[in-house]
Amino acid sequence: MMFHETKLKGAFVIEPELLSDERGFFARTFCKREFENHGLNSNIVQCNISFNKKKGTLRGMHYQASPYEEAKLVRCVKGAVYDVIIDLRPNSKTFAQWISVILSEKNRKMLFVPEGFAHGFITLEDETEIIYQMSEFYQPDYSRGIRWNDPFFNIYWPVEVKVISERDNNYPDFMMDKEI
Repeated sequence: MMFHETKLKGAFVIEPELLSDERGFFARTFCKREFENHGLNSNIVQCNISFNKKKGTLRGMHYQASPYEEAKLVRCVKGAVYDVIIDLRPNSKTFAQWISVILSEKNRKMLFVPEGFAHGFITLEDETEIIYQMSEFYQPDYSRGIRWNDPFFNIYWPVEVKVISERDNNYPDFMMDKEI
């Protein structure tokens, strides 16, 4: 695997190294040792699938509050998404900054999202499916979110939002003094 750290410390775009022959290819998408060598949380306790029927489906911006913050390894296995993460770590040099990455079945890239980040995406194609590997069990009482179009972050979304849950659409704007 090839690990490319983003401008947000601890967040990586990861590309599988394809071993190709006449049958196709083989690639590793996770290796505990390689993740640990890059200082990444390699504890995986849960795997999730998100299937999205329509282009323009937005999910996010989600995170879990302390003490149940979670790291995520996100990969698009069908279709394509514009994936966004926001650094919510108060002591980080990149606090409140965001990045985006296109994850698709064609580019096979993955995004490692460290603890303390909000995460969301918008689908770029119909019938898009995402796989998440999580470092922490889901804790509903610690589930939080930030509104996807909060002017504080001014996130660029490349396509019109056509499908969004009521919960995601009604998350509050970010407040600097609240507990993350």
